[in-house]
Amino acid sequence: MYSKTKTYLILFGGVLALSGSAIFVKLADAPSAVIAFYRMLMAGLVLLPFFLFSGSCRREFAALQPRQWQQILAAGLFLALHYVMWFESLNFTSIASSTVIVCLQPLFSLWLERFVSKKQIRTTALVGCAIALCGCFIIGAGDFQISGRSLFGDIIAFVAAGVIALYFFVGEAVRKDVSAVTYSVLSYLVSAGILLVYILLLGEPLHGFSGQTWAAFAGLALFSTIGGQFVFNLLLKKV
Repeated sequence: MYSKTKTYLILFGGVLALSGSAIFVKLADAPSAVIAFYRMLMAGLVLLPFFLFSGSCRREFAALQPRQWQQILAAGLFLALHYVMWFESLNFTSIASSTVIVCLQPLFSLWLERFVSKKQIRTTALVGCAIALCGCFIIGAGDFQISGRSLFGDIIAFVAAGVIALYFFVGEAVRKDVSAVTYSVLSYLVSAGILLVYILLLGEPLHGFSGQTWAAFAGLALFSTIGGQFVFNLLLKKV
């Protein structure tokens, strides 16, 4: 009982840390892909020493099978797509609207577990998701917009919710045999590499940003990613 309680307390802390993402994005005066790139690159580099100086992580890396590499590459792609779309949605709609819609991710996860993994979904899980989603809508109701420009942003956020569900779906499979550090470092750096290619193709700047923007990049990497998303990767083996 204590172990389960501790697990969910850690998960709750991760949710709190991740919830600040949209605010950091609004503070960053940079293109969406660039924000996503630095978020992934910085987070990957922060975790890299834990990977390099861990004998078990290095052994995991050496033992990765082709199928696992394919899954990690897919995870990196999904993560890159998710962040570009979500961050871009914030240019068209409000923080509350975008965040509430991205929080629909559990609906996609339930569908994947039920119809792809063929798992039986517990009634308690359905009820818990329904309560959580109702809470999200209540919180964002005052600022929720559906009209013109904001509708386009809402649609992008909705697609982003489905893409991050795919990231966690793939991650659950990888985490059966690979540690959270190894999986996170590889998927983050793969994501950063994909985003870098995308940025170079678009010709967007990688430097010349204000101190506030660099601070926002760091906040996204350290607070929202290491303190938030990495916690999700850590608990994928249990939850």
